[in-house]
Formats: sequence, C-alpha cells, structure tokens
Amino acid sequence: MKHILYLFLSLFLFSCGNNKKETIKDRQEKPKRSVATKHTGLINVKPEFKNKIENWQDLQTVTLFIKKFENISPNEALINALELRDLVVSLKDSEIPEFCDIPSFHARVNVLHNETLRLADLTLIPAITSQEVNLQINKTIAAFSSVNSKINTVYSKKRFEDAVVVKVDYIGIDSSMIDTTSKKSIKFKKRKKFMDKKNYIKKK
Repeated sequence: MKHILYLFLSLFLFSCGNNKKETIKDRQEKPKRSVATKHTGLINVKPEFKNKIENWQDLQTVTLFIKKFENISPNEALINALELRDLVVSLKDSEIPEFCDIPSFHARVNVLHNETLRLADLTLIPAITSQEVNLQINKTIAAFSSVNSKINTVYSKKRFEDAVVVKVDYIGIDSSMIDTTSKKSIKFKKRKKFMDKKNYIKKK
C-alpha cells in the first residue's frame, strides 16, 4: 500500500513540475509574441508595369493586406493569417492577365498559397513560439515577392520583344546567326502583319 502511495505522490510531483516549467516558458514567450518585428521587405511590381495590373483587383487586395506583415507582431500575424489565406485563394482563382497566364507564374502562386496555409496552421498550435511565427511570415512575404518578380520579368520581356525591330531582308542568307529573341520577334511580327492584312481584306 505504501509503495502505491509513494508512486502516486511521485507522479503527482513530476506532473506539477512539468506544468510549472511549461507555465514559466509560456509566460516568457507571451511578451515576445506581442512585439512587432520588421520582416523581409516586399518586392513590388515596378511602377512602369502598374498599369498592366491596375484592374487585377485580387492582386491589389493581397498586396495591400500583405504589406501589414512587413512590420507586425506574431500575435497580430496569427490573427490576420486566416484572412490572408482566403485572399490568396481568391487570387489563385481569379482571372489572370493573358501574359501572366503561364505555368511558371501559376507555380509561384501555388507556392504562395502553400505558405499562407502553413501560416494559418500555426494558429492551431497553442505552444507556438514567436520565432516560428516570424520565420513563416518571412517565407510568406518572400513567396509573394516571387509572384511580383515574375510579373516584372514577364512584362520586361514583352516590352523588350516589342521594341526589337528586325528586317528579314537585312539578316542575310545565314539564318543560323539569328538569335532566339530575334526569331521570336520575326515570327510574331510576321503573324501580326498577316492577321492585320487578313482583317483588312475581310472589312473590304
């Protein structure tokens, strides 16, 4: 009987000791979760391409909302995590402009979606640390920066190709000397010229 009593007492004291440690740890962590931290800066769409996306409302909404996360406390981030997740879902399902409607762009949006899901999942972990939340905030901002970087790349490439004017007559017989960009430009301009001519004939 004494052995049982000692065993019960030992288990009780051990349990109390663990709870006390967890309580102390939690007390130390709570102030940290309330401190605003400066996070990774967001890469924005370049000013010269703003007009290309001005009617893309879902992208504009996510941009404004995620800017809050550049300087935010872990607690505030967790409070806003679910809304951010839902906004990114809307962005993912939105009508994407033609030039951005490519696999590589969709892949970046999917990565962003996954990062917002992970951030939202942290709201379900009571013992989550401020360091873990801050790390996920940085990953989420970086994922959205990657989306904006792709937009910049796509429109920069398009602007460059539109600016390239190549006359086939001046290239000469050796077509192997034509670089990839020139070939694409020639093909695009020939097709455009053909379609314009075709439309003109139809109108007549």
